[in-house]
Amino acid sequence: MARPTVAGNWKMNTSLAEAKSLARDLRASIGDINGIDRVLCPPFPYLMLVRETVAGSSIGIGAQNMNYQEKGAFTGEVSPSMVAELCDYVILGHSERRALYGETDESVNLKVEAALKAGLKPILCVGETLAQREAGAAESIVGKQITKALDGVENASSLVVAYEPVWAIGTGVPATPELAAEIMGGVIQRNLIALYGEPAALEVPLLYGGSVNPDSVQGFMEQGCIHGALVGGASLKPEDFAHIVRTTAGVKGVS
Repeated sequence: MARPTVAGNWKMNTSLAEAKSLARDLRASIGDINGIDRVLCPPFPYLMLVRETVAGSSIGIGAQNMNYQEKGAFTGEVSPSMVAELCDYVILGHSERRALYGETDESVNLKVEAALKAGLKPILCVGETLAQREAGAAESIVGKQITKALDGVENASSLVVAYEPVWAIGTGVPATPELAAEIMGGVIQRNLIALYGEPAALEVPLLYGGSVNPDSVQGFMEQGCIHGALVGGASLKPEDFAHIVRTTAGVKGVS
């Protein structure tokens, strides 16, 4: 059975002082909850600070991106081994990276392979745009993203997959739990089973990641194929993020 997981993607937000305060508040509120993985993904400059602030708790740390190259003349980039010195997880293939910085399924695949080689747990993001959904291509797009990103990846034991319908990110209007479950329990899980068989595929945590908030989280977690959330804006509010973690733990029976 997949382990419940809630990750907070802070994106390009917080100051140094704000990052420390947020991490400190979250350590106090969710640091000792058992049976659920909690991951904080601050901006690169604050990774060490946040890691030190939550040290001694069971909260994990994740980066928001990385290069697949190990080292070299790649100004401004961060390698897998650099990330692995500070982090447990790394978010890969986020829709903002795909849309704003030209990341492709092929480049995401290189990053997934490099992350696993470095001992990191990739949080692989997949999801369709509104135009793709309206064209009836949501299932084929998400299926292609999964199979391309995992091409050549033989072991899924360290993998996390986040479904982020692009049209719901940052809008404050999440997908319905039923719609998310159609993609996650159907397309994503079906493709993972085709790649890795059972029970390995069923042990991969599937996270919902489109404007999830304290008001909507319960409905998503009540879907059996959804094991947690990749949280954006609400992860910057300690009370909201803690509520999402506690609700997830409660619904999944690990509180």
